[in-house]
Amino acid sequence: MAQSLKGRTVVITGASMGVGAATAKAFGKGEANLVLIARGRNGLEALAETLGNRERVLIAPLDVTDAAGFDKALKDAAERFGSIDILINNAGFHARGTVESVEPEDLGRMVDVNLKAPILLTRMALPYLRSSKLPAVINVASLAGRAPIPGSATYSATKFGLRAFGFALAEELRGSPVRIACVSPGPVDTGFIMDDIDTVTDLTFSQPLSTAEEVASVIVELVFNRKPEQSMPAFSGLLTTASYLFPAAGRALRPMLERKGKKVKARLKQEQQGRRQIKP
Repeated sequence: MAQSLKGRTVVITGASMGVGAATAKAFGKGEANLVLIARGRNGLEALAETLGNRERVLIAPLDVTDAAGFDKALKDAAERFGSIDILINNAGFHARGTVESVEPEDLGRMVDVNLKAPILLTRMALPYLRSSKLPAVINVASLAGRAPIPGSATYSATKFGLRAFGFALAEELRGSPVRIACVSPGPVDTGFIMDDIDTVTDLTFSQPLSTAEEVASVIVELVFNRKPEQSMPAFSGLLTTASYLFPAAGRALRPMLERKGKKVKARLKQEQQGRRQIKP
């Protein structure tokens, strides 16, 4: 697998931390060329310094909603590395709370970052991917896109939409070498949820935490295997499917899952507080 990645150019959005940074490191181990996109230059520079050969890394500090900036990043990458082979749509935004409690501009930004941007970025990358020998688009979705999550209605909708876009695009591209797939993780032990733990629903923590490295490993695997989607953990994927197909059963299970998640959340908060206390 590492040999197959050598010299391939991988574009990763939301690359400066969490799953994005872990994904950059995973592809970097395979000697891929990396195009790292995130809003903060400092975070990208710091990550680039950890990736070994700096000549194989191009950073592009920009917001994923900046289509003109992304277009320039693609052109710069193609000129520098000779190809664009893999796009990882990882950047995400989540303003937690009920629809009525979240500011309208934050509802719109979730749609812009989580759904509109991946659609546009994929469209802009496709002409490059069609010239690749290992073309793939991997979308980072969520278990929240497999079953409705109260308190995350808009986020859930964007991840539903991202999955549907990927599945439909795969049908449009059937017969071409371009691979379209998605990973749908549950809660991931990164700042995306752990830095905002008080606002994360108890239901979310009813499912096992994955690490950023575990998600990154699945992303790399999806480039090569034939799976259209990988849920993490697999049992959680089955549970969300059942809840979607049988909503009454899902509602009946929810109180039990919320009680479980509440206990897990309390334990995680205690662990966080303990780590803060032992820091010098």
